[in-house]
Amino acid sequence: MSQKTTSPNAPAHTATIDRTRLAALAERERAVFAERNPRSQAAYARAEHLFGSVPMTWMNKKAGGFPIYLDRALGNRIWDIDGHEYIDFALGDTGSMAGHSAPEVVAAVRERSALGLTTMLPTEDAEWVGAELKRRFGMDKWSFSLTATDANRWAIRLVRAITGKPKILFHAYCYHGSVDESLIVVGPDGEGMSRPGNVGSPVDVTVTSRVAEMNDLDGLERQLAHGDVAAVLIEPALTNIGIVLPEPGYLEGVRELTRKYDALLIIDETHTFSAGPGGMTKRDNLEPDIVVIGKSIAGGIPTGTYGLSAEFAERVLERTDLDLVDMGGVGGTLAGNPLQVAAMRATLEKVLTDTAFETMISTATVFTEGMNDIFDRYGLPWSINQLGARAEYRFARPYPLNGTEAHAAADEELEDYIHVALMNRGIMLTPFHNMALMCPATSLADVAAHHAAFEEIIRELLGA
Repeated sequence: MSQKTTSPNAPAHTATIDRTRLAALAERERAVFAERNPRSQAAYARAEHLFGSVPMTWMNKKAGGFPIYLDRALGNRIWDIDGHEYIDFALGDTGSMAGHSAPEVVAAVRERSALGLTTMLPTEDAEWVGAELKRRFGMDKWSFSLTATDANRWAIRLVRAITGKPKILFHAYCYHGSVDESLIVVGPDGEGMSRPGNVGSPVDVTVTSRVAEMNDLDGLERQLAHGDVAAVLIEPALTNIGIVLPEPGYLEGVRELTRKYDALLIIDETHTFSAGPGGMTKRDNLEPDIVVIGKSIAGGIPTGTYGLSAEFAERVLERTDLDLVDMGGVGGTLAGNPLQVAAMRATLEKVLTDTAFETMISTATVFTEGMNDIFDRYGLPWSINQLGARAEYRFARPYPLNGTEAHAAADEELEDYIHVALMNRGIMLTPFHNMALMCPATSLADVAAHHAAFEEIIRELLGA
């Protein structure tokens, strides 16, 4: 289920944010956060041997001035080392969409761990996973990686090899991990430019890539008409700049244009998997040549996969000049290891089932409706989009229709205030943006707790 959720009966949007009041409240909440979390603050201060003081630099996205440190996580709950419990709507930025330490996954990992972890040999579980991924997404042949970023990189190499074309086309403000080619946005002149902040790009991104705005078929066709695009690589809905949904007919138009200009279509379902058991590919009857998915399908164990249509797989395998096995191939020593594959099977077979998705999506719908009610009652010019089991609000109404518009609707000061204030009230959102994700363990009571805390924060911000 995906929906645009601007209420047709919304009142005139008269609420304005007093920036002085916002700054004062944010300062107060950060002080409360520091007082509540002395052990986490001390641990962060001691982290002298970590680049950026954290194991991975994204962990420095911290509204409170320092990250909380994990003690344990279970279901949709997290406990930090200061003893606080949080209702977790971040779920590892989708990596734990199955819930933290789902018992079925833990059991499979425990059993497999005693029998060998890395051998460079296949297990029978891998064929089961491949068959299940075909059932869900329709692609005939599957290969495993350790991240969706790796899977995207390998898919790009394959499409360049088969088509002989150099460029990949993306949506502006897309998210495909740290793939070099994807860090391109639409510039003021309507043409591609490097995304601001891009780190160490090997070449100017316009050498390798083209870009168009989401929901702009004319712009997409102008880029494809150059004739140098091997593939269009897209999320079927943008998910890392808010949730920007496709307009009716847009994705069908993308497929038509790729065929018209002899380009392949790669769909990255790593985040849009929230739409249902087969992501948007299955739900919306899409027809990609390659599907990429990672993160959530192994219940928290690092994983990525890419699936090829029967036709494309045949085109690749008939190329005897390509080294698909050794150094020229698309693999990695740890990819497809027995532990990873066992975790994928347990997650897909027993946790993120068709029935589980029905409950998760229903819960997300209640979340979305409740947020709309708050926006309307307080006259906030904000909106929220839902994509199956996930929902995200943006500080704009109506909801932006492309990545550039969504980027312009960001308000870091306001976002940080809301995030740290929610943390102080036992609620955790994805730190990069205003996304809430439901797992099988998320309850309607958890949603109600979020809404009560959110409304308290908004009421005080507006002086209502």
